[in-house]
This record gives sequence, C-alpha cells and structure tokens, in this order.
Amino acid sequence: MTSITEQNLDAFLHNCADESIRTPGAIQPHGVLLTVDESSWTVQQASANASVMLNGAADAPSDQPISGRPLSSWLGEDQARSLREAVGSRALEDINPWALHCGKQPLQALLHRHAGLLFIELERVAEPASTQPLDQHLGRTLRRLQSAKSLAALYDISVNEIRALTGYDRVLIYRFQEQGHGQVIAESAASELDTYQGLFFPASDIPEQARELYRLNWLRIIPDAAYVPVAIVPALRPDDGQLLDMSHSVLRSVSPIHCQYMHNMGVRSSMSISLLKDDQLWGLISCGNRQPLQVPHPLRAACQTIGQVLSMQISALEDVHAQRQRQAKEGLLKSLAHAMANAAGDVYQGLAEQPDALLALADASGAAVIIDGEPQLFGQCPTTEQLRALQRWVQQQPGPVIETSRLGDVFPEAQGYQAVASGLLAFSLPKPVDNAVLWFRPEVKGSVQWGGNPDAPKHLTANRLQPRTSFEAWKKQVTGTSLLWTAGQVYAVSDLRRSALESDLSRQVLREKDAVHARDELVAVVSHDLRSPLTAIVMQCGMMQRLVAADATPAAKRLHSAIDTLQRATARMTHLLDDLLDTSKIEAGRYSISPQPVEVSQLLEDAWSLLTPLALNKFIDLTFTTEPALTIMADPERMFQVLSNLVGNAIKFTPREGRISVTAMVEGGVAVISVADSGAGIAPDQLPHVFERYWRIREGNPSGSGLGLYISQGIVRAHGGELTATSEAGQGSVFRFTVPLATPA
Repeated sequence: MTSITEQNLDAFLHNCADESIRTPGAIQPHGVLLTVDESSWTVQQASANASVMLNGAADAPSDQPISGRPLSSWLGEDQARSLREAVGSRALEDINPWALHCGKQPLQALLHRHAGLLFIELERVAEPASTQPLDQHLGRTLRRLQSAKSLAALYDISVNEIRALTGYDRVLIYRFQEQGHGQVIAESAASELDTYQGLFFPASDIPEQARELYRLNWLRIIPDAAYVPVAIVPALRPDDGQLLDMSHSVLRSVSPIHCQYMHNMGVRSSMSISLLKDDQLWGLISCGNRQPLQVPHPLRAACQTIGQVLSMQISALEDVHAQRQRQAKEGLLKSLAHAMANAAGDVYQGLAEQPDALLALADASGAAVIIDGEPQLFGQCPTTEQLRALQRWVQQQPGPVIETSRLGDVFPEAQGYQAVASGLLAFSLPKPVDNAVLWFRPEVKGSVQWGGNPDAPKHLTANRLQPRTSFEAWKKQVTGTSLLWTAGQVYAVSDLRRSALESDLSRQVLREKDAVHARDELVAVVSHDLRSPLTAIVMQCGMMQRLVAADATPAAKRLHSAIDTLQRATARMTHLLDDLLDTSKIEAGRYSISPQPVEVSQLLEDAWSLLTPLALNKFIDLTFTTEPALTIMADPERMFQVLSNLVGNAIKFTPREGRISVTAMVEGGVAVISVADSGAGIAPDQLPHVFERYWRIREGNPSGSGLGLYISQGIVRAHGGELTATSEAGQGSVFRFTVPLATPA
C-alpha cells in the first residue's frame, strides 16, 4: 500500500468515477438473474448460480449452453407459460413480485425491461424481521409522516420507523450539500454504536456515477458485503457483444471499493433508499447492520414507499417554509416594485433609491445595482472594477437567478475579496441590456465536523484507490464560505426580477414603435422563466399520481388532494402566461385570427358543457338561447375564449341561486351575443375602466389577473366587432359583443 500525492489524486478519482458500476458482469449471490429475449422467450445470459438454484424447476440438463435456451428449461413449462401470459397482459409494476417455486423452495421474481431485454431477478422468500402485520405497520408509518409538522419531526419518524420495520442496527438520513458533500441530519441507532448525527462526509464517499444510480433507482440492498460475486454467463451479450447494462438490477454486484468501505465502517449489510426532489437526488435513507441481514421484498417495497412519501413530504414542507419566507418579504417587494414603477429614469434606478429595502430583501450585507454598466454600491461590496468582471461572469451563467455561498469556488477571481463577497445572489437582464442587481454576503469562518479526516492521505493497493479507514469525528476549519441563501430569499429575488421585467415591459408598451421589438424580447424572457418551472411541476404531479394511484389509504387520498391542488394552481399559472402573451400581441398590433363559418348553436353548446358544472355548484340558473341556424364568421377557438371568459366572470360574481342568460341574435346585419347576470353590478366610477389592462374587482376576486376583459375586447376587435358593458348596481351587468355574420354560400 502506497500513499499518493495531492497532484495525482484527481487522476485516481477520475479512474474511480469511470469504474464500470453499471456493467460489473456479476451479481450478489443471494439471487439469480436471467435476461430474456421476449421475441423468442429464450434466455440470453444467466448468473452462474442459476442452474443450481433453479434445479428444482428446470426441465433441461444444466450442462447445455446457457445462451439461447428457452425460458421453460429454467423455470419449467407451466411457470414459463404463466409468466409469458402475465407479461403479455399486464404492466410489470402490477406483476412484481411474481411468485414461483423451485421444487419446494418458494421464490419471488422481480421483473424490469432495459436495453431491449427482460430482466428476471429471483430471490428466495425470506422471513420478515418484524412480527407485526406489514400493512398495519406501513399504514401507521404513513399516517405519522403525513401528520409531521416540521422537517425535524419528519426525519425522526422516518429513521425510527424504518429501523423498527427492518431490524437494522443503524438508520440515518444523509442529505447532499454543495459540491456533493453530505451531512447526516437524522439517525436512529443501537445504543452501543457511535453516533454520526451532524457529521459531514466528503463527496468522494459517494462518487458522481453512484449518485446517478441512486437517482434512477429508489432502492439498493446488500445483504452481506462479504459476498463472493457470481459471474454473468456468457460475459458479453450474444446479440451485440457488449457488457450487460445492469443499471436497474436489484441484484447488481457493487463496487469492491464500496464493500471495503462498509467493512471499514464495521457494516456487514446495508440498504439505501433514495430521496428525490424535482427529480434530483436530495439525499438517502441509509441503513446498516453489523451482521448479514436479508430483507424480504415486501419489507423493501414498504421502505421504498416510505422513501417516496418522505420525498414528497420533504418537498411539501420545504415549499411551505419557503413560501412563508417569501410572504414575509411581500412588503419589501411591493415597496421596491412601486419604486421601480415610479422611477424617473431606468426602472433599476428605483432600486438604487431604496438601498435599505434592497439589502433587507435578501438579508445581505452589500448590494450593487448596475445600470448601463455603471455600478451603484451599497454596504460591503467589491470594488467597481471587480464588480464589472463579476457581472460579465454572471451574464454568462444559465438560469434567471444565480446563487452560491462559495463564490470563490466557481469564480476564482472572487477569492481575492471573499471577506466581503463569499456569497452571491444575483440576476441580470439578457444581453444586450447591461443591467444587473447583485447581493453579497461576507465570509463566515467556522468549523465543520467531518466523519473522518477528509484531507487524510489516500492509499493505493494494486493500483486501486482504497476507501478511508477512519470515521472518527474530525473538525476542519472552513474559509471562503458565507451563510447559505434560503429558498425564501431566492424566491424573493426571483419575484423582484419579475417585477423589474414587468415594469420595464410596461414602459416599453408606452414608447414609440421602435421599442416594440425590445418589449417582445422581454415578454419572451418572462415566458421562458415561467414555462420551465411549470413544466417541471406538471411532470412531478404526474409522477406523484403514478406513485400513489393504486393506494386507497387515507394518506394516499390526502396526497391525491394535494396533487390536485398543485395541478389547479399550475393550470391557472399557465392561463396567466397565455394572457400575458396575448396582451403583448394585442398591444403590438400582431394579434391574428383564422375566421371561418361557425354555428353559434355549437359554440353555445360547447360553452354549456364546460361552464354548467361551475354554475350548478352555486345553484345558478344558466341558460343559452340562439336564433335558429345563426352562423358567424369567426375564429372558433378565440370566440370560445371570449364567451367562456364572459360567462365565467358572470358565474364568479353572481350570488348563489342567481340567473345568467346568454343570447345570440341578428341585429343590424351583424350577430349580437350578450351575457346578462343578476349579480351586484359594477360601480359607475369603475364601469368606464373594465376593459383596461389589469382592471379587476378586488373584492371576491383576489386571484384575477385583470387581463381577461382586455384580451376579450382585443379578440372581438380583431373580428371587426365591439365589446361593451352596461351595469346597474344591485341589478346585474350585461356584456354585449358583435361579430360578422357568415356570408351565405
């Protein structure tokens, strides 16, 4: 064993990162792996122990070549036929685990498809560690997770319940930090074990490619780290001559470096459950035992469910906490937005005139407002020249907002002024605009408790980097690091950026035609900023629905309700984005329609189907009446948008058991469609403004965007018609619009 220098360490770490953990060519010996070509139902590769373990079910001599043998020769004709029928008629998620027998030995098979093959992984049925009924224990755990009011309580419930469920000596939650390092944030362990609570572990303990496999797979188990790997036969795939990709295999043999790492920790058996947030690896539930421990599949499935629910609960509680922080900044945001809207020059000049509010928004010690390349500094900041270089770097970064608590690591020039700017939170407008806002935090010197010395010399054996052997608490001085920016502070800065864009957009609208192009670019920025997170939310909602779709427990029903709320909010945000884009087109004179003959009766029928359920919820009498065979020349989608907006507004502002009538008739050579309600009406001083941008009745309509009527009027005018409103207090309102009749054929 030899020590290596720091200069050579990067090369060896790179070699470790390239280790073929996806294609180890072997499995752990507690099970059997078969890969099957479903076009012929023949086995392509098998683990070397398959003939022995499946001898009780096999119909063919074990000395025949493995590749190309029919599946029935391994599982028996009846079991192979049953499996083929199940795979052909049901989803694999519904089949797992599939029960079969080898002689008198009961087995369970887990199936998945990958790289064009069906993977069949068989394990002997093991006895559970707990005598309590699994469904009862799992249901109790999920109820406790659902009732947790804080993240700390959520973590404690998870580690204690999983340890009680599985019998592991130690269960901990490991959260990944910046640069791939991790910290133990919760732990349940046998009393005689040393605690890891609060300790940090270096990123090299879990290399990047291992973290990626954790992201792809919810669970990984090693019943006995002292195992002898069982080879895959033949070593290469017969169809393409490549190593078998076992990325999703439960039995996949793990890196010998990891097994040695477990031995050094005094751990013989382990199980890891992934925790994801926004499809990224947030952390792990890590279970360890000093003796070999085989956890049966039902218990593993229960632990995986706990990990999935915990992932959702962590996201939900973190979002609630961030939202509370965000709401606490609303007063500052309104003050800064008002200052930008009323600034005499550039909107950013309004921020420069409110330095105290600007600093308080991000709880920063310094801030810089850069207008047309000229910085204005407040509090503790780098020099003007340093700022200009930093701004150029900020403009090159992806994403609308940049945040880091270790600026010197990502922008080395900042190491020269880390005493005032180790932390950076910033945003800028897209080029060629040379404006930006940056917040700074100073270096906070302190110490971090590591699980072992992260700077200890690394050793080689047989040219392989060895895992560290000491896990005793090690205190290390930290420099160049600021306090972390909270999610609420990042959200607040994102909100300020959006307000700045909106204020700048409003000014662009009021300028001459030569400013239209710049205004459209800003709208595109806002659209991009909003659509990316909306798409992520929709995808996550879909994933969560699939996870809990088959679960009928009360906890699952509450999760369904939460997912529905997210989807409704996402739909509303998408609608607001569409309104913003429509507004931009209307103001630029670029709003286009595709008119065609439209039967008004069909238009009203579509509106009735969509809107009647909303009216019934308030017991409102909603009627639609039209002259027979009335046909208009209109863009059907846009005309339906106008009608649904007017009727939807009427439903919103008509009291329970009220009346709404929609009529269509011919007057003066045009079609006239009117929507009349029995609501409270619109105040006389407000009526002249109802079609202006951002007008809305605030009482009873806190979520309205104020763009619906403005856009509706733009659509009607694009058709050559006019939209008007009349109202009488206490009697209701009538919205009336005209549209051309279709020319007879």
